[in-house]
Amino acid sequence: MGKALSPEATLTNERTAELEAAYNNRARVPGHPAVLDRWRKDSLRVIDALRPETLEYGPSERQKMEWFDAGAGAPVAVFMHGGYWQALDRGWFAWVAPALLEHGISVAVPGYDLAPAVSPGKIIGQMREATELVRARTGKRPLVFGHSVGGCMAACMLSEGRARAALAISGVFDLEPVTHTSLNDALGLDLLTARALSPIYWPVPNGSTPGGKALDCWVGGEESNEFVRQSRHMAAEWGGKGADTHVEIMEGLNHFTALDPLADKDSAMVRRLAALAVAE
Repeated sequence: MGKALSPEATLTNERTAELEAAYNNRARVPGHPAVLDRWRKDSLRVIDALRPETLEYGPSERQKMEWFDAGAGAPVAVFMHGGYWQALDRGWFAWVAPALLEHGISVAVPGYDLAPAVSPGKIIGQMREATELVRARTGKRPLVFGHSVGGCMAACMLSEGRARAALAISGVFDLEPVTHTSLNDALGLDLLTARALSPIYWPVPNGSTPGGKALDCWVGGEESNEFVRQSRHMAAEWGGKGADTHVEIMEGLNHFTALDPLADKDSAMVRRLAALAVAE
């Protein structure tokens, strides 16, 4: 399916080009292949060294997760990967586990089916299933954190009361701008569906229902103005309605290197995750 836009939503060619440049991160960061290669190689080394348990949370081949166990009773963090719901898989992100393990936090890295074979709404549903498996296994709501659309899904889990807290790295919280880009060719989102799947419009976790209400939005200082705006806008919207929100601009980091702090047990990001993982 391609883009399905109503006539009144049609943008000028100039504005469409601006959004394409802002959201197409692979085109924006020419050096991204080296970063992706590093993720993959580091993950293979981590899996070989730590031998995580592989859990199935659904019927498809991609509905599995790697479970890195920090011991009985340890808090759990669930990492949701990015790729605009159409690229990458859990095997690229095992490297995010070791730093959190050193803080006594178990880490789950679920995969999911990809567009265009399945819709973004279906993928969000799969992350519900993965998060609920973790909750059933431990008896507690996990911390959820994710990158790009993984950050979007982390916010969704928090909105629905499935998480104790969420940290989004370079999150996309309003999907409407993406419908005007080539990234939507595989997603097939129309404007109504994009809005329905955008957590910025979802119920705000404000303490009135079970689950946590802390949402951190971390974003690289070298990212496009749109990505910085998304994080600031999300924090302002939810924060103004009772959520505990925080924005962190990581100077010198782009959409891909924004994940680098996850490899360092002493980084501000890992320390923040460790605190959120045990927050009540």
